[in-house]
Amino acid sequence: MNTPVDGVRVPARDIPFPRSISAEAQAALRRLVNADGVPFNALHTPPHPDDFDGWMRFKAAADAQYGAAMAQYAGQLRSSVETLRIGDATVHIATPADPLADDVVYVDLHGGGLVFGGGDVCRIGAQMQADQLGVRCWGIDYRMPPVHPYPAALDDCLAVYRRLLNDYASSRIVVGGRSAGANLAAAMVLRARDEGLALPAALVLLSPEVDLTESGDSFELNQRVDVLLPRSLMSNNLLYAAGADLADPYLSPLFGDFTQGFVPTFIQSGTRDLFLSNAVRMHRALRRAQVACELHVFEAMPHGGFMGAPEDRELRAEVARFVHEHWRAGRRN
Repeated sequence: MNTPVDGVRVPARDIPFPRSISAEAQAALRRLVNADGVPFNALHTPPHPDDFDGWMRFKAAADAQYGAAMAQYAGQLRSSVETLRIGDATVHIATPADPLADDVVYVDLHGGGLVFGGGDVCRIGAQMQADQLGVRCWGIDYRMPPVHPYPAALDDCLAVYRRLLNDYASSRIVVGGRSAGANLAAAMVLRARDEGLALPAALVLLSPEVDLTESGDSFELNQRVDVLLPRSLMSNNLLYAAGADLADPYLSPLFGDFTQGFVPTFIQSGTRDLFLSNAVRMHRALRRAQVACELHVFEAMPHGGFMGAPEDRELRAEVARFVHEHWRAGRRN
């Protein structure tokens, strides 16, 4: 007697790029797969979590690729940038030539699977946020594995946030992050609350990596459908955690207790994002705790967006609207 399948068996099939999105978005999806329809990023296998030298090589190659991709934007950026050290963290402070306000700041936590995305990528990302929002942006270049596993990155974020509280009212600070940066942004707010610090005005979580246990539905449903992030990041997660419990809320903020205080939150994902379940479940967890939260899910968007399509511009406009609304609310309070 055959054992029943504990799930839905799907026959092999090609999943077309939808015509329900912009032509630019369709082109972005096509660029990320080969002639056989296999995502290029699915062709790379990360090292085992215990392979220190392998991770150092993998990290160097990924950072070079990220850096080349971001460098194309450098000549278009208008904000100036200075770099300083706060404790063990490096911080890139990007300032528009004519800021909309001097008493507000956006904290940007870069993505990169908790392992990549520092250095020039972080600096350029801070400048991009400053340009888009029209205000000063602090990009935290947090320490990462394999040299600096958990809790180094979270420690760096808290150290920088404590420094910011010396110069800014908490109601004039908004914290945001994409992917791994969203993990750290949410974990930082939880830990700041637990340590009795004043909380920021709001939180922005883009394609959030808030569940390192990868327990959500989309981790199965969107494998390989997400052309940017086509497979599990469990090897990254285990490397980052360095033996700590992946379900700990400081590692997987989705499992935090939000009834003890949290901040208004903006969450974004896409229907093809491997992390879609993270976004959906985080939204429900916050709403169950009666925390104000917006969830924005974009049609056919993979992890990280379409890299310049109209849908990306629409998302940036929504983020700008959200953060400026909360800065205005902070000024009234």
